[in-house]
Amino acid sequence: MAGTWIGLACMPLQRAHSRDYLRLVLGRPARLIDVWRHFFAFAESLMFRLRVARTGRIRSRLSPKHAAELERLLESGEPALFGTFHFGSSDLLGYMLGDRIHHVSVIRLNVGNSDDTRRLGERFGGRVSFLWINERADHLFELKLALESGESLAMKCDRVEFTGKVETFSYLGVPRRFPVPIYHLAILTGRPVVFCIGLPRDSDDEIEVTSSAVFRADPAAGRAANLEAARIHFRSVLDRLETLNRKFPFQWFNFMPMNPESSRPGKTETEGDL
Repeated sequence: MAGTWIGLACMPLQRAHSRDYLRLVLGRPARLIDVWRHFFAFAESLMFRLRVARTGRIRSRLSPKHAAELERLLESGEPALFGTFHFGSSDLLGYMLGDRIHHVSVIRLNVGNSDDTRRLGERFGGRVSFLWINERADHLFELKLALESGESLAMKCDRVEFTGKVETFSYLGVPRRFPVPIYHLAILTGRPVVFCIGLPRDSDDEIEVTSSAVFRADPAAGRAANLEAARIHFRSVLDRLETLNRKFPFQWFNFMPMNPESSRPGKTETEGDL
């Protein structure tokens, strides 16, 4: 709790972004206690990740909807593309999935101060590795190697930085741009896409995992038809995320400006290679 107050006092930019986000999701001006609860929830998530790094144990259970479909995919051993967001305990999904599949590469931004990420990498290095996206040229080369070696990929799909394909979807009442390269990779490689969101339980350091339906590109359909199917799939994913976001508003750990607003619904905006 003391650390939360220190963080609140020493991080004015993140405090301002938290207040802006909470105003949207709560539907009223955010009070100081609201911002404090947001910071405190993030501090709790950091402690959870450090405990997992120390013990190497992650307890989880699947939410019933789409659970059977996810189980079949995991049991098949088929390399897949796993999407998630800066929400709840979703940061730990790569490590949890690494226990069920051959190997998973987690696409991350190396910010240079993530001690929990370093410790988790040391603990789970045998089945989980990182693809750092700070250097775009290196990122594309390493991504190509990971795909060619048959690894599964896990990536966050809520920030538009370091991505080349974005589309507009309504979120929290406003048309906003979201990254969609995961679907372009699925259409290019034929790999299935599934989104997973992890939420901490009230006791025993357990994660409840909510999964989406599995998306598969149709090789007999054209690119346009597959992209339209992808839009429909991602719309359902965002609907579920928004429901969870409103139910658990302090579990959204994006202490940055909300996704940029856009007036181009349904249009793919290309900004780079992926």
